[in-house]
Amino acid sequence: MVAMQLEQVGQPLTCVKLVLPVPREHEILIQVRACGVCRTDLHIADGDLVPHHLPLTLGHEVVGTVVERGTSAQEFAINDRVGVPWLAGSCGHCRFCLAEHENLCNDIRFTGFDHDGGYAEYLVADARYCFHVPERYDDMHVAPLLCAGLIGYRAYAMAGDAERIGFYGFGAAAHIISQVARHRGQQVFAFTRPGDSRSQDFARSLGVTWAGNADARPPAELDAAIIFAPVGALVPQALTVTRKGGTVICAGIHMSDLPAFPYAILWGERSVRSVANLTREDGRAFFQIADHIPLKTMPIPFPLTRANDALNALRDGAFDGAAVLIP
Repeated sequence: MVAMQLEQVGQPLTCVKLVLPVPREHEILIQVRACGVCRTDLHIADGDLVPHHLPLTLGHEVVGTVVERGTSAQEFAINDRVGVPWLAGSCGHCRFCLAEHENLCNDIRFTGFDHDGGYAEYLVADARYCFHVPERYDDMHVAPLLCAGLIGYRAYAMAGDAERIGFYGFGAAAHIISQVARHRGQQVFAFTRPGDSRSQDFARSLGVTWAGNADARPPAELDAAIIFAPVGALVPQALTVTRKGGTVICAGIHMSDLPAFPYAILWGERSVRSVANLTREDGRAFFQIADHIPLKTMPIPFPLTRANDALNALRDGAFDGAAVLIP
């Protein structure tokens, strides 16, 4: 099989030919039909998140078809369509797993980080951590839901019943979750890099209440803000436009350091919290929503062998929506 592998941090991925992996007890062998390109992939490739081993096949927004099963993998049948997310496994017996917080497990494992991911023609995954995905979406349109949608949903759920919610960084996650928020009657405020009129226009095309620069004050105070951009300096900026009792949620796995800021902008029972990975329950809840709300994921297709072009385009902010690799 062909795979695009990271052999050295900071260097382009290499196109290699590998022997097909063999699924073990709870694993399934999946023929990849589409794999979304996530900013976390970029953080791994650039060394912001240090990979646990090299070479490594990135990719954790995978949609494919089951072609072989391990002896105990009963969750999917041969030829079933399956979605493979960032969460690849957990211990199942620690205090976090037993409390249904498997996303905090100290022995947690990730697709495209601890195990080879979907920048390939095939991959193996633990069937217990995979999902059935809604049939209303084709492969290319459903792939971004496996991380941008799932992590975005977990962050969004932390905002509770916020009437006015701000999204800092209007990329793959924000453009999906803004549609969920609007469907529920919430007002969405989109913040982009200063002067990024293209992304602001994109946000307006999805019906947001307001779109503007990240350093601007919106026309109304926010009840909650979600920071999707990996920029720590946005935390105090978001606090200044969030009402007393409101919440600022940091949705990224990696973020630059937070600068010092005055206590006055945190006071008033405002809170700052982070999002760590996801749980399988998050996936089940989100895909139930996605099955009822026709979400537009705006995929930008790239052939698998052009994975480096997709990563560079993401790094440069060259597109709106979500890049998707097609084997």
